[in-house]
Amino acid sequence: MTHTIQPNNPEATPAPDATDIPAAPAPAGAPSSSALPAALKRRVPKYSDLAPLMQFKKPEFSRAARLQRASTIWELRDIAKRRTPKAPFDYTDGAAEEEITLRRARQAFLDIEFRPGILRNVSSIDLSTEILGKPSRLPVGIAPTGFTRMMQSEGEYAGSQAAEAAGIPYTLSTMGTASIEDVAQAAPNGRNWFQLYLWTDRDRSLELIERAAKAGNDTLMVTVDTAVAGARLRDVRNGMTIPPALTLKTVLDASYRPAWWFNFLTHEPLTFASLSRYTGTVADLINSMFDPTLTFGDLDWLRETWKGKLVVKGIQTVEDARKVVDHGADGVVLSNHGGRQLDRAPIPFHLLPEVRQAFTADNSDAAIMLDTGIMSGADIVAALALGADFTLIGRAYLYGLMAGGRAGVDRTLQILEKDMARTMALLGVSRISELTPDHVRLLPR
Repeated sequence: MTHTIQPNNPEATPAPDATDIPAAPAPAGAPSSSALPAALKRRVPKYSDLAPLMQFKKPEFSRAARLQRASTIWELRDIAKRRTPKAPFDYTDGAAEEEITLRRARQAFLDIEFRPGILRNVSSIDLSTEILGKPSRLPVGIAPTGFTRMMQSEGEYAGSQAAEAAGIPYTLSTMGTASIEDVAQAAPNGRNWFQLYLWTDRDRSLELIERAAKAGNDTLMVTVDTAVAGARLRDVRNGMTIPPALTLKTVLDASYRPAWWFNFLTHEPLTFASLSRYTGTVADLINSMFDPTLTFGDLDWLRETWKGKLVVKGIQTVEDARKVVDHGADGVVLSNHGGRQLDRAPIPFHLLPEVRQAFTADNSDAAIMLDTGIMSGADIVAALALGADFTLIGRAYLYGLMAGGRAGVDRTLQILEKDMARTMALLGVSRISELTPDHVRLLPR
């Protein structure tokens, strides 16, 4: 059959109006067309109706646009994975042995039920709090992370500056890739803390303590859960070394992430800024420099030596929480090192109510902080409701760093802040102090 196209003829019969189009047969039992409201009668759409709907935006592929499209920490993680070579990404993303502890820590935050209050005035949400005697604009700080410039070349500088801008604390690791002095210079108005691993060489430890004090750090956070290195099997499989080894495998992997390698090769060589130059595996470094003979007597020495606030990180039992406070700690961080040390370790979120109950019974005003597993602002609100004074993020901040440097860390904090404000408003609370255990119920598994 041939279809003939008629030429355009201005005198031709005009196109039928919408009212001239025959209506489709109505199903049996349906109301007649005359009985339908005018809004439900079919018609040919007009361009004037469609124009407001056709708001096509020009595609944007910039880093800023990519980060703004991320609305969760998990989406930042997806970007980070695409932009970062496997070895540094897995170092951040992985945990010890079968990674059971990490999965359980994240599951713990999923296994809760919020219990909101209604008819409260939540027109204004105040997320500010006080931690260790000073104000923080948000109830979250950046946890200490090692080898940070390996994840992305801006490293500790991006983290400390983002924290300074957000009005929250930043903690530099002993195994950081920027020095105490350089971080202080990069974020001169920030609240900088320093994390310490006590070395077998006490003179080296004392040197770091003195440098931290001189640089204006008001809090020393000593980590106590690394007598030996955990079995981080992803790092073993990837041949994770410091600095990265240029094997055939890493070169092939880098071919898909040229921006990371360009930044890595054109910036200052990666070293442990607080340590002497070291080459070897992460586990070998930890086993060679950290002291498996540490006791509470060493904590007493540290309390006498450090004049600022002292926090002990790596607390995993109620008894140890009480004991470090008895030995002079101003606060504890309930943490299992992000699941990177002992697999099947206690989950900090589960331990939290017991520690809060114990401190209340002891009339202790020591601060309770929590890390491990936090991936949203709702997680933070749940921790605060169950008794935490403050929280710390490690992986969540590193995902943002790998996704987009300083701008990615800023985006991480923006996402968490928005999450927290929304969650609190929906719970019917406007200030951190209004959160109580009644707002959260732990669901049985």
